[in-house]
Amino acid sequence: MKNHPNEMWLFLDCESSTHKKTRALAKSITPNINEFPFQHNKLSKLRWAEILDMLAMKPKELLNKAHPKYQKEIAGHEYDDDGWLEIIRNNPCMIKGPIAIMDGKAVLCINPNDIFKLSPHHKEQE
Repeated sequence: MKNHPNEMWLFLDCESSTHKKTRALAKSITPNINEFPFQHNKLSKLRWAEILDMLAMKPKELLNKAHPKYQKEIAGHEYDDDGWLEIIRNNPCMIKGPIAIMDGKAVLCINPNDIFKLSPHHKEQE
């Protein structure tokens, strides 16, 4: 996905207060935000694989294992990566937090302040 360096993609649940806080903080980084609400859009498994690659995460790591649906339907089962991608694709409500992508970098925002990892002024911890 090629974008302008100041353009951010924000994959989120618009109903979640934590996700709303992340969105508000994202606006302090750039006014150019493309919101992608999980409730109204369904990403392909290929797109999820690309996002996971940018996050350097495995599909299972993206899921909130405490989510009631995870506990009821997923816990105790084993899946291959394709199976986990299908679970994410069909159940984005189980993702741990919003995902932000900007300038070729992605971050899973478990805490709203994680969005600042995409700020041009953010220094990586060494």
